[in-house]
Amino acid sequence: MKICIVGAGAIGGLMGAKLALSGEEVTVVDQGEHLKAIQEGGLKLIWEDGTEYVADVAKATGKVADAGPQDLIILSLKAHYLDQVAKDLHKITGPETMILTVQNGIPWWYFQKLGGEFDGHHLSSLDPDGVLTKNIDADKIIGCVVYPAAAVEAPGVIRHVEGDRFPIGELDGSTTDRVQKLHDTLVNAGFRSRILDDIRSEIWLKAWGNLSFNPISALTHATLVDICQFRETRRLVETMMGEAQVIAEALGITFRHTIEKRIQGAEGVGAHKTSMLQDVEAGRSLETEALIGAVLEIGRITGTPAPAIEAVYACVKLLNKVILLEGAGVIVSDAA
Repeated sequence: MKICIVGAGAIGGLMGAKLALSGEEVTVVDQGEHLKAIQEGGLKLIWEDGTEYVADVAKATGKVADAGPQDLIILSLKAHYLDQVAKDLHKITGPETMILTVQNGIPWWYFQKLGGEFDGHHLSSLDPDGVLTKNIDADKIIGCVVYPAAAVEAPGVIRHVEGDRFPIGELDGSTTDRVQKLHDTLVNAGFRSRILDDIRSEIWLKAWGNLSFNPISALTHATLVDICQFRETRRLVETMMGEAQVIAEALGITFRHTIEKRIQGAEGVGAHKTSMLQDVEAGRSLETEALIGAVLEIGRITGTPAPAIEAVYACVKLLNKVILLEGAGVIVSDAA
């Protein structure tokens, strides 16, 4: 299968490396020193047990259009960067091309092919100008929830922290030949995957952690285990998750885990820095809308208040503004 990884960061790089190592024809689209390192030495993956792999990719380029026609496009950029590539995707997309979205948080396509009262509703927090909806055909999209944790350790080097699950599903809940083929491809690459008939419920299960742990870690510089074991922040996580559950249930979502079990799962990951905390330290723009803003927008749509989420959102949004204005990250270091 010809597979294009658009954004070979922590998760995109992890997927690209494993898929290439399993024999798929992988093209990587990225930028800067990371791209240069991949072009010169391949994509290096360090697994959680310390085993190191180097994957030779078919092509590594800085432009989507240079990738050529693809069977599968994996959109692994952060959600707020997707509009920068959306207009070029048609150049590498054919009639049978699948587009797998692996962003954290609520996806811009959430209400597409949903059916019911809110079918087709446009999430302005995620797609304010309609660029994504206009340029990415919903019929080509397959939803995915990302459970592995990973980080870019150095240009061209991905370190896997834990996890290997990528559940997937068609937006309308059907089981198709193409989603089965994608499932088999992921499993052949060494991942665990399931085909779900309700990908949105799984998205909310993951979003529980995204909307609480990510911003709290960004504001406090604490790891997952620290947040869970500190009484006040654990209570805040519970409150935010409770508010999100009410919002989701207004859309007919059911949660297969309790809030306590979800928190225990995060605690079990250990001293892991969330992706938002990694972005704070690196001085990168934060995923405020995909992780938190979209949840609040859905709360407004359904008439469901979420004061705790609103307060944390305001703080992390201001943090994002400061980072962008200062052009620098924020790192906790040893006192002089």
